[in-house]
Amino acid sequence: MTMRRTRETTPGTLDSGAAGRPSEAPIPGLVLVGTVAAGERLGVVPALRPISVLEGSVLVGRGHGADVALDDERLSREHVRVSHEGGVFRVTDLDSRNGTFVDGARVVGSVTPDAPCVLRIGHTLLLFARDIGPLLGGSVEVRDGLVLGPRLRRTWSEVEIAARAGETLSVVGASGVGKELVARHFHDAGPRRGGPFVAVNCAAIPATIAERLFFGVRRGAYSGADADAEGYVQAAHGGTLFLDELGELDPAVQAKLLRVVETREVLPLGATRARSVHFGVVCAAAHSLREAVAEGAFRTDLYYRIGRPEVHVPPLRGRLEDVPWLADAAARACRPDLGIHPLFAEACLGRPWPGNVRELVAEVRRSAHAAVAAGAAVVGDTFLDVHAGMPVAPPAAARALAGAGGAAVEARRPLEATEVEAALRAEQGNVSGAARRLGLHRNQLRRWLASHAPQPEVAEGPPDDDG
Repeated sequence: MTMRRTRETTPGTLDSGAAGRPSEAPIPGLVLVGTVAAGERLGVVPALRPISVLEGSVLVGRGHGADVALDDERLSREHVRVSHEGGVFRVTDLDSRNGTFVDGARVVGSVTPDAPCVLRIGHTLLLFARDIGPLLGGSVEVRDGLVLGPRLRRTWSEVEIAARAGETLSVVGASGVGKELVARHFHDAGPRRGGPFVAVNCAAIPATIAERLFFGVRRGAYSGADADAEGYVQAAHGGTLFLDELGELDPAVQAKLLRVVETREVLPLGATRARSVHFGVVCAAAHSLREAVAEGAFRTDLYYRIGRPEVHVPPLRGRLEDVPWLADAAARACRPDLGIHPLFAEACLGRPWPGNVRELVAEVRRSAHAAVAAGAAVVGDTFLDVHAGMPVAPPAAARALAGAGGAAVEARRPLEATEVEAALRAEQGNVSGAARRLGLHRNQLRRWLASHAPQPEVAEGPPDDDG
């Protein structure tokens, strides 16, 4: 069976017409991101269904009496109740046959988990969400392996507007989020779509040859220049020039690039007559070029010319609802009938993925090939490397990882007080949320906080419940 590639959201207790609620209060809830389809296909079927728990609680199960009834044969008729009060989720297992799991740990009775991420019931996966508002009325579309969820689709819309309205775009995003894909979308959505797309990694260009590579050279310009050669600028004529890590470009080349953009003319090394060029410019960096300008690392005049408009590409941890779709697409690229097991999807959802989409897709493909080699019908969690999706630790200090969720390595580079403070501030003081943001287990962060805080002279209390 061919999987339907676009799935509309099905809100829980709220009208899906409430999409786009930036000025309203957050709507806490759950997001159904994966379930099974009996008799249709093996493995998890990616989904997107926000479920509000803004008022009271929701009962999830397989029976008609449940507030959220799911077609998962491993669910009990009344499986779990989830409530939210005072900024805290409460999960109550209703004596279900196959259990309720929060971040891989089985729930016994009722629990109030600290900053929970994934709820697994039967073969169904749900995410805890502080605000489901941005997902209401949205959908997920898969185009040749590219996954466009509601959050990324908003970025795509901003890019399309910029492509129609002007000739420049600045893309901000962490490594691996897909900044070049954004640049290509800008190119394809604008009037220069029929022209060339020239991608340049500015951080990899030695300063000694940057000018020649960008603007070209005429024969005899210097010893060894025995032929004319065009540069990146000439190659992009009629199309789009994508400048990745533009902030790393030599200041002298920045000045000449500004003149080219302003005059629409380029003068190759050794030439006496300028050549007319017309192209769009997309620049990309991990941080806003405005910050580089403030630090004196980037020309102010060039920033004002090509640094706007600016779009931000959310990191993978900021759009976890896309993870099952990305994993499923990557596995099926290996073999069309290959599915992913719920435990595999749960493990992927529970890891920080510092390399973002690039890392996730690469690791899922590696796992899929291992599963195919082993003759498996689905990609199980045992095929996912214990280090996949985890922060890189010094080899001598790294410890083996274990468990479906992939607990963070105990030893990593020394934590800086500033990054801990920033993580705690971003998570409003929540230790578990800050630990996840840092790629640590919450107890590791607690131990760090304890060792870096003044200790009163009191008797030691009982140990942490969770070790």
